[in-house]
Amino acid sequence: MPRLFADLELAHGDGRFARLFRILTKADLLILDDWGPERFTASQRRDLMEIVEDRYGAGSTLITSQLPVEAWHEVIGEPTFADAILDRIVHNAYRFALEGPSMRKPEAAEAIAPANGADSANALSTKPTKGTRK
Repeated sequence: MPRLFADLELAHGDGRFARLFRILTKADLLILDDWGPERFTASQRRDLMEIVEDRYGAGSTLITSQLPVEAWHEVIGEPTFADAILDRIVHNAYRFALEGPSMRKPEAAEAIAPANGADSANALSTKPTKGTRK
């Protein structure tokens, strides 16, 4: 999401917004990763509202966040925009709450273990073997 908003801001300035907006709204699946690390600005709220409005009923949107859905209203900020955006996202959605340890922890342990002289055969791995699919 932070990169998306940065790209949208640049696109407003250099005249690419209409093209970028069309790409985002026409995609079969739009993935909005890392929702909510900071509150949205006024321009971010407007851009997001336009995107979800045009995508509503036309394509799938996958959102990842470490925040519970109940906290999203506050992240969006302005109550009217928050209601409108979340109405189009949340009420027609499937929610999957994932629990368990971070997937980054095994990777960090794997990176540290060989440096400490640990047997790399016993290290945890989260990467698929060659030729397999996730």
